[in-house]
Amino acid sequence: MKILLLGSGELGKEFVIAAQRIGQTVIAVDSYENAPAMQVAHGFEVINMLDGEALDRVVAKHQPDFIVPEIEAIRTERFYDYEKQGITVVPSAKAANFTMNRKAIRDLAAKELGLKTANYRYATTAKELHKGVEAVGMPCVVKPLMSSSGKGQSTIKTAADIDKAWQYAVEGSRGDVVEVIVEAFVKFNSEITLLTVVQNNNPTLFCAPIGHRQERGDYQESWQPAQVSNKDLYEAQDMAEKVTEALGGAGLFGVEFFLADDGVYFSELSPRPHDTGMVTLAGTQNFNEFELHLRAILSLPISKLL
Repeated sequence: MKILLLGSGELGKEFVIAAQRIGQTVIAVDSYENAPAMQVAHGFEVINMLDGEALDRVVAKHQPDFIVPEIEAIRTERFYDYEKQGITVVPSAKAANFTMNRKAIRDLAAKELGLKTANYRYATTAKELHKGVEAVGMPCVVKPLMSSSGKGQSTIKTAADIDKAWQYAVEGSRGDVVEVIVEAFVKFNSEITLLTVVQNNNPTLFCAPIGHRQERGDYQESWQPAQVSNKDLYEAQDMAEKVTEALGGAGLFGVEFFLADDGVYFSELSPRPHDTGMVTLAGTQNFNEFELHLRAILSLPISKLL
């Protein structure tokens, strides 16, 4: 099979390595030359992936079997047309389009599926952010709608923090969306990532929960397994299955949760291998997250995770 990898960072590099081990062809795409995944892929393209016409040209040139997004800053609305052409977008065009923007995935989780989330508002200007903070209360957390690894995220504790938080979020945003989400602060005890493997013709699988720690919005470390009560784990698994089913397709999703005294809160979702899941490279389970993503995409058997 030929795979077009959109985004060629360190996570993409590990995916390419996993794909080459089982004989797949990968073309790595990014906005700069010599990106990590390009160093191990069969070929590469350098384009601005927010340029829809440039993206169309690369897809037409390579005619891939699969398109695998690895970053947020992509013109994801083009994916629906690629699916109509018979190309499999991973996990699906809907999943990639929704989850590249926190607004779509949060509204799906909270409004359509009724999952427990922090109270939230959106803002496209500093003035709107002031109104949003007033609505959700302080302390609260501000995040760009498009970012990764905590970039642009900060906590507002006083009114004096609001304008600084807006500027920091705009600077940390990826893509061309200038909008933020402001969330009421959840008094959580811990955070976890639940790597969720959605298969084409077999049941959804869950890896052992991964604990992770952030400082000032930046991811610092992760470990597996995290200590989670059975009650919280079952609740998280139920939420993860509902939201991934609503998005459709097959592949590995990194679903993030807050664990608090009053239960489990859905936080975020990535439709691809996750930063915190790098810990699986240490042999914590039979397949690492990149191998699981690939096997789910190709409908290869996954006998057991541990």
